[in-house]
Amino acid sequence: MNADRNTGPADRDLVADDAVELTVVARQAGVKIVHVRRYLEFGLFGPHPAAAAETPRFHLSTAARVARAERLRRDLELNHAGAVLVCELLDRIRELEGRG
Repeated sequence: MNADRNTGPADRDLVADDAVELTVVARQAGVKIVHVRRYLEFGLFGPHPAAAAETPRFHLSTAARVARAERLRRDLELNHAGAVLVCELLDRIRELEGRG
């Protein structure tokens, strides 16, 4: 029997099809895993909502977000926290422009 009664077959399929491990995020973003972990610590992204806590997985779009933050960090000579802040501000601007 399934140990977690809140996770049905559809949830498991979602995680399998829509989420990847941290190493895959690093490889797809073209950065070292240590940088991906730093972005995770600073809240740039979080685990996939349907992922189990013992095996965290991340949404497929996370790699693009990490790559963007890494470009900002490198090009603007920011630290990880600064790159995360700029990404959040850019996301907020895009959201506000979308309302207009």
